Amino acid sequence: MKKVLKILIPLIIIAAIIGGVVFYNYSNRTRWNDSYINGNTAGNLYNNGLFCEHNGTVYFSNPNDNHYLYSMNTSGGEVKKLYEDIASFINADDHYVYYVRNNVGADTQFSFLHVNTNSLCRYDLRTGKVTVLDTEPCIYASLIGNYIYYIRYSTETASNLYRVKIDGTEQEQVDTNPYFTCSANGQYLYYNGIESDHNIYQYDTTASISQAIVLGNFWMPSADNENIYYLDCENNYSLIRLARSQAPVQLVSDRVEYYNVYGDTVYFQRNNLAEDAALCSVKTDGSDYRVIAEGNYTNINAASQYLYFSEVGSENVIYQMPLNGNGEISIFSP
Repeated sequence: MKKVLKILIPLIIIAAIIGGVVFYNYSNRTRWNDSYINGNTAGNLYNNGLFCEHNGTVYFSNPNDNHYLYSMNTSGGEVKKLYEDIASFINADDHYVYYVRNNVGADTQFSFLHVNTNSLCRYDLRTGKVTVLDTEPCIYASLIGNYIYYIRYSTETASNLYRVKIDGTEQEQVDTNPYFTCSANGQYLYYNGIESDHNIYQYDTTASISQAIVLGNFWMPSADNENIYYLDCENNYSLIRLARSQAPVQLVSDRVEYYNVYGDTVYFQRNNLAEDAALCSVKTDGSDYRVIAEGNYTNINAASQYLYFSEVGSENVIYQMPLNGNGEISIFSP
């Protein structure tokens, strides 16, 4: 019996060690995307990416809990705290939630360290582990396939366009200019020039080739499979829809401050005059112009069932409005 135990005990220990190593490697391996998935909509990311819907789950920055990273279902139920990081520019795929951590001055588990307080992070939906993908200050993060494209700031080079693989490797500067990364459609990234022109460009993330596709003085392009939406700087920052291979159509002549295209509706902040400011909507064909709420609003985010927004100067209070209903506005209170 003693001889048997002498043989079994080492074998059990070896098996436990091997099992632990296998489990560790399995739980920490990166799960890759097999397509050019886009992590959030252009409209949400232009509006700080405080909400992001993926596969029936909405990931969001909770205003009732210091803007920490949370999740809920599309109806606003099953609310769950994911991590005590102040989160913005939220993206998601089947395995991870990506976001910009902004814990400067916040009472969080990291604040006393004064490091990684404005970083690019990845939250593992399976393990709950957070991995820092870039420790430098970041903004406008956008998932395209297996890379995050974002604006990165350093004291040496100021703000530049960067990308990093979702496992934190292959970090590289894409361009010296801080182009907005909000509008992604498949493998393509759409942005407007900011240095020598304001043309609209299409950047192929596979070939690393950029080309001008719309010439003019434009701002905040948002592209889908059929249209490109943008603000016309030469014409009062009016909202334009450009169907592929067709003439541009002016959807509204108002001066637009922020906008978000969701489905067949564009939600936008009208700012013609101070006394005329309002959150409005219009169909993507230019019909059914509506005033949702008078005043100055920002952070216009959308998910499948609700529109979310906040009042300028009172961003800690977020309002919600059902997209399919009577348009009743209430305070978002998860």
